[in-house]
Amino acid sequence: MTGTPMVSVFPSQRGNGDAHDSGDAHQPVREPRSLPGLQPHVLAQPQGLLQVNTAPFRGSFGGVLSHAIRSAGMGCRVMVSQFLRGGVNQGPDHAVRLCGGLEWMRPALVGSLHGPSNDPEARAAVQELWATSRTRLMAGSMELMVLDELGLAVQYGLIDEAEAVTALEQRSSRTDLILTGPSMPASFVAMADQVTELRHSR
Repeated sequence: MTGTPMVSVFPSQRGNGDAHDSGDAHQPVREPRSLPGLQPHVLAQPQGLLQVNTAPFRGSFGGVLSHAIRSAGMGCRVMVSQFLRGGVNQGPDHAVRLCGGLEWMRPALVGSLHGPSNDPEARAAVQELWATSRTRLMAGSMELMVLDELGLAVQYGLIDEAEAVTALEQRSSRTDLILTGPSMPASFVAMADQVTELRHSR
């Protein structure tokens, strides 16, 4: 994660009439001055980065997943949530664990979702995964989180956009976050520290 620099206030230099320089033991030593509005030795809190990786097509997740696996291999606590990718009937209670520190979750669905769904089981499965992901995001228990196709889940009406925006705004400062997928609400992009757009190769 990227932190902000430490702000420190150092004592001002002593004048030429300083007791140490002149040898005059009776001359008072000047007190260090602080800059107005700043307290000495203030360390600013780091803020986790929010990155957006988007593309006009589905299936652009591979590069980000490779980054997540490498991070976990180096000892980071990583969580990957794929909101619309079923097929393994997984759910948050049956996360796949890789490289010691990576949790990979999908909704408890027998197949992937390719559009809006009125199926209550599908909606409940996506909501369950979102609730788990949101809790981890707020708690800061992960150093890196990847939320794949969160924007598309919002577009399909499976996750409330305002609720998602609130969670992103109030996320823990200890967690770097990567959003991936072909649909990215403007509200997500506006919060991003970095936006990467992949294009079809010709």
